[in-house]
Amino acid sequence: MKKLTLLSIAFVLLTTSIFGQTARQKRADREFNNFSFVKAINTYEKLIDTSFNKYYAMRKLGDALIMLRQPENALPIYEKVVQQENVPSEYFLYYAQTLRATGDYEASKKWMKKYKEAGNEKDFRVESFFKNDDLASGIFNASEKNTLSKVNFNTKYNDFGAINWNDKIVFSSSRDAGVSVKRLYAWDGQPLLDLYQANNGGLADSATKLDGDVNTIHHDGPATFSADGTKMYFSRNNYHSSTKVIDAQGIMHIGIYSADLVDGKWVNVKPSNLNNASFIVYHPSLSKDGKKLYFSSDMPKGFGGTDIYVSDVNGDGSLGTPLNLGGVVNTEGNEAFPFIHSEDGTLYFSSDGHVGFGLMDVFATVQNANGEIVNVINLGDPINSKKDDFGYYLSDDGFKGFISSNRKGGVGGDDIYAFTRIPPLMLKGTVYDAVNNQPIEGAKIVLARKNGEEIAYFISDKNGTYEHLIERDKDFILKGTKEKYTAAQKEFSSFGLEKEVEVIVDLNLPLAPIENVVILADLETIYFDLDKWNIRPDAAIELNKVVDLMNKYPEMVIRLESHTDSRANDNYNITLSYNRAKSTFKYIVSKGINSSRITKYEGFGESQLVNKCSNGVKCSEAEHQLNRRTEFVIIKMK
Repeated sequence: MKKLTLLSIAFVLLTTSIFGQTARQKRADREFNNFSFVKAINTYEKLIDTSFNKYYAMRKLGDALIMLRQPENALPIYEKVVQQENVPSEYFLYYAQTLRATGDYEASKKWMKKYKEAGNEKDFRVESFFKNDDLASGIFNASEKNTLSKVNFNTKYNDFGAINWNDKIVFSSSRDAGVSVKRLYAWDGQPLLDLYQANNGGLADSATKLDGDVNTIHHDGPATFSADGTKMYFSRNNYHSSTKVIDAQGIMHIGIYSADLVDGKWVNVKPSNLNNASFIVYHPSLSKDGKKLYFSSDMPKGFGGTDIYVSDVNGDGSLGTPLNLGGVVNTEGNEAFPFIHSEDGTLYFSSDGHVGFGLMDVFATVQNANGEIVNVINLGDPINSKKDDFGYYLSDDGFKGFISSNRKGGVGGDDIYAFTRIPPLMLKGTVYDAVNNQPIEGAKIVLARKNGEEIAYFISDKNGTYEHLIERDKDFILKGTKEKYTAAQKEFSSFGLEKEVEVIVDLNLPLAPIENVVILADLETIYFDLDKWNIRPDAAIELNKVVDLMNKYPEMVIRLESHTDSRANDNYNITLSYNRAKSTFKYIVSKGINSSRITKYEGFGESQLVNKCSNGVKCSEAEHQLNRRTEFVIIKMK
């Protein structure tokens, strides 16, 4: 009874650890998709240390390092990844590009060839993203991230820069044709800009100008608002108190102005202290705490046309010395329309200087652990097009937003489009006993693509349930195994599922218990000595039981899985475990069992430890012994 109690405690500790790692993996994936790559790296490294879903975590770790522009650190990770059995073929491409980024051009060509030979000759990423070495954007946009739709309040004029304010949408528009005789753009004959508000779903003729003093006979907008909605910063031609501010050539540039909401009207309009007669200061975006204002300017000593800057907002309302965001963000071209997201602090902006789809594209910044911007990522299709795409805005919940574009198919010049981030697709199900319908705890579920490329694995919890984020528009195979149950698998597809809402793919997996399982009660795991693969006398006793059982049940088919402890390096342990599996296989066959009844013998190295004894953890010899083992998976009994 004491022995049984200890075994029960050990099982509880093991399963608790497994379920904790499952939650950790979900957190890592969420961090990755929210641009929190530093946090994601830390979480994936912990998964690798525990050997839980190690191969999957290594792939995502390499991807996150690329996002942070660290190809030299990603290279040894990808080097191991491409050696994984059934690894998704895109990692041949990622490895090739990383080799190229670190100067190994010959090896890069070799792996690019392998990628193409894996059926990817016409992969769009080769033809678009990767031809310009934009590996991070290619990885992040490997699957569609957003859906796009037109809003109802566009006109034949220019409409852009939409942003939520309270329960309204505020945007800039040149639709005021009634005064177009005196207020026309010099270059395209359209009226000048004013700030408007509209209801969600409202039509063009329902939009009204903002009340108060923000709209003038010159350009006004776009705008940004404080968290409480009572303070506005907006772009405007340098015109205040009926006075124009012009440069030596008579040009009136654009500056940043502020206004306060008083009794429903925007009043107390003031020019910022950064405004200048000689250059542009515009497109403000205010941080959630109201302490930082991001904007674009062509002030002297920048990198190119217009650059992105940030200034502190001082207690008296003035703006501090502008800080240029540097050469990772800014180029010799034009960077404009910055937007700082209120929740995760990611900065979005538009640029015609970074590699994109056409003219001006929307990009997101990536920060390292010190808060420094180290990379930018193109947001991909459909946010970006062959034309100008700008004015990106994302709601606080990170789910919906607006962009502006002059792309083909619009109503006017610049049009506003609403987008919805495509939520993750959750695969969810229950593994249960096909005979009594009871849930099965501790079953291993392997998720693979239809071509056999393994994506990840997970373990069913005490309720028999499992869940995992999956890609859309793919074909998959789900395989479930559990000791003393017949393995089962299902094919399923994620094509054509609704993209505007979170979708759960319910996929239950029944496992049939193997007949006469009581006979297996005396069958023990066999163990090996350190650094050895020969069959020990105690192991021979157990293997003879296997032979007797297979002779008694001539239809019985098994698979062998061998493992090592964590000592020695990964590659050595893979080889050692393979040799152990092979020795076990040879022993059973030598006793007269047909080799066809052993479907496979595999070595998993140290990737599936049964206890805490991972790299660097001090353990007793008895604890390490538990990991040096060969296990028998019964595939079928009759």
